[in-house]
Amino acid sequence: MAEQHILDRIAAATRRRLAEEMAAVPPAQLWRAARQQVEATGDAGRRAFEAALARPGVSFICEVKKASPSAGVIAHDFPYLRIADDYAAAGAAALSVLTEPDFFQGDPRYLSEIAAKVPLPALRKDFVVDPYQLYQSRLLGASAVLLIVALLGDRLADYVLIADALGLAALVEVHDEAETELATAAGARVIGVNHRDLRTFTVDLGLSERLRPLIPEDVVLVAESGITTPADVQRLRQIGVDAVLVGETLMKAADKAARLGELAGGSR
Repeated sequence: MAEQHILDRIAAATRRRLAEEMAAVPPAQLWRAARQQVEATGDAGRRAFEAALARPGVSFICEVKKASPSAGVIAHDFPYLRIADDYAAAGAAALSVLTEPDFFQGDPRYLSEIAAKVPLPALRKDFVVDPYQLYQSRLLGASAVLLIVALLGDRLADYVLIADALGLAALVEVHDEAETELATAAGARVIGVNHRDLRTFTVDLGLSERLRPLIPEDVVLVAESGITTPADVQRLRQIGVDAVLVGETLMKAADKAARLGELAGGSR
């Protein structure tokens, strides 16, 4: 039997965890709570996230991440609030906060605390397989959620609509031409091209160049994974990328603010 794809393994673990969470707090109850928050505070978070990514030059979504399947533990010392503060002070446009616990050692608490204390829109970086996670995201204080086309397939459009109803931006992640077509058909306003092949963990920045012609000009384009140098940022800027999501490169840096400043040199 072939080894199970890492994305399938993460999704299976997520579904097991969600079953326990739904038993404790039923979906209808969580939906009502999320909608009450929308009625109270509207969609300011969604608008802030989308505007931050669309500003002139290349915007930076800086990731708060302790570990990953490809790199293992990245940060044994993980002062997540200080990291988020450092990113904000260094000019990040938005944050990406890992909440997936089994493969990335994330925690929803990281997101809720960062969203409450750091004045930047925050993306909940997790593996959405059920609308329940979108309800959670709103209540955790997220401004945006990650929707991975490889996980959602033809259900993607429904999830984009639910995110809209909850005042959340949707960063719709694609890996190839077929997924890009699904994303545009679903009405995605923000599309992220993940350069990392989740089967082999190899990285190809050329993927953004290949998929760029398929993405409408009025859609915000985010390049993800493998961005390590100012030259990488410059290369992506030249093809019209609006924002880059940078994780390991920043998390491995002793001086994260200085590293971000160095990378940003290629964004203008």
